[in-house]
Amino acid sequence: MAEAAAVTQTKATGFIRGLGLLDSTMIVAGSMIGSGIFIVSGGISKQVGAPGWLLVVWIVTGLLTIMAALSYGELAAMMPKAGGQYVYLREAFSPMWGFLYGWTLFLVIQTGTIAAVAVGFARYLGVLVPAVGEDKYLIAPKHVFGNYAISLSTAQLVGVLLIVLLTFMNTRGLKLGKLVQNTFTTAKLAALFGLIVLGIFVGWNSGVVHANFGNLWSVRGTLDDFGGGLTAATAFGLFVGVCVAQTGSLFSADAWNNITFTAGEVKDLTTLPFEKIQGADRVATDTMNVIFSGRGATVMAVAIMVSTFGCNNGLILAGARAYYAMARDGLFFKSSGRLNDKHVPAWGLVIQGIWAAVLVLPRTIKHDAAGHITGYGNLYGNLLDYVISAALIFYILTIAGIFRLRQTRPNAERPYKAFGYPLVPFLYIIGAAVILIVLFVYQTATTWPGLIIVLTGIPVYFVWKKLGTPMPEEGSISEAAAQAKGEY
Repeated sequence: MAEAAAVTQTKATGFIRGLGLLDSTMIVAGSMIGSGIFIVSGGISKQVGAPGWLLVVWIVTGLLTIMAALSYGELAAMMPKAGGQYVYLREAFSPMWGFLYGWTLFLVIQTGTIAAVAVGFARYLGVLVPAVGEDKYLIAPKHVFGNYAISLSTAQLVGVLLIVLLTFMNTRGLKLGKLVQNTFTTAKLAALFGLIVLGIFVGWNSGVVHANFGNLWSVRGTLDDFGGGLTAATAFGLFVGVCVAQTGSLFSADAWNNITFTAGEVKDLTTLPFEKIQGADRVATDTMNVIFSGRGATVMAVAIMVSTFGCNNGLILAGARAYYAMARDGLFFKSSGRLNDKHVPAWGLVIQGIWAAVLVLPRTIKHDAAGHITGYGNLYGNLLDYVISAALIFYILTIAGIFRLRQTRPNAERPYKAFGYPLVPFLYIIGAAVILIVLFVYQTATTWPGLIIVLTGIPVYFVWKKLGTPMPEEGSISEAAAQAKGEY
């Protein structure tokens, strides 16, 4: 009996520390690089109006992401536990702040991104399989409220099935999850490198290069109106455009922090004219079409399907670890805080998958100037704004937590200290805050709902605090021990 009890106890020791440096890097790269970078450039081009400013948008995003990552390193080194950002906010401020992040992560940030990437996968599958499309309905759009409807198209069905498949695969253990991640991330990086090389050396068009780079800062083409006739044609409008454009570029670079959730397991401008980029929703495919004259769509569709498949695998794998940490604190569904026989939070994965699949179904209703319905979009564009406005709030708070913890826990062990402290973290907070303010002023229809979602977590927190049952913190198990017992 004692021996059986010992085996049972071993099986409940917690996560398997099976993520090495390569695995961790692949989760970060794989989760960040999905379909966003290939899809959002068209929208950004209409917001800023010039090739030079399109590049500036991506440079700003890159600088913000690097500054944030350099700062997060200190928190990750201090608290190498499953849950990542949830744990950092809980420890720096209070359990409620941690919960509000976790709640928003579940409702919008992680699940919304999973849904959006699934839609991106289906969109590119439609290049190969014409029967897959957002306007090919199994259930026609049913108006529910305001400018929203619910439908089930073949593209939506593919998105849902992708989420189901990857969720199931990740319930089978970390070993399978990281194998998928490493394989697909390697393939996507090769595809991205290939696109760059082909674009420069095969698709080089001197006329296009001269038009784009010879007039780098000249605003041209159709521009987005940010309200009251404000566009990138004016200096202030250009500033607003660069800030608003961050919803697309930051979305594309988001998920760089996902590896912190798994801490408990850690061991194109030379081919297409700018006017053709503006508004295009499949820039990479259009680029390859120019290079290969018709066959590029197929080549690039396959490459981006590989990319989005790996991206969603990383998002699904990481997200459930945050809900696990919340559940262990008694602040989420209790089942999410238990690990299955493969040492992964299976029910957390399932709950996450169900909600992400639900987010694939809503459609936006398009109207003409007279108010007549002209067609249906999907929630993808809105999800970008919901995700980034909500995520920025917590990125700012988390990095502010570095300053707070330096004061409240000056003697805590910090194997790594934030690079450039206090200047680099401070500059990130200022830059992200400016973008957030502009979004709330000029993108009110989609950013304010993000704030409302955050605030809905306050009453939910007190309900869970009263009714939830905290569970003791679990340890971890090595790969070797798990393999010896057939649990890995």
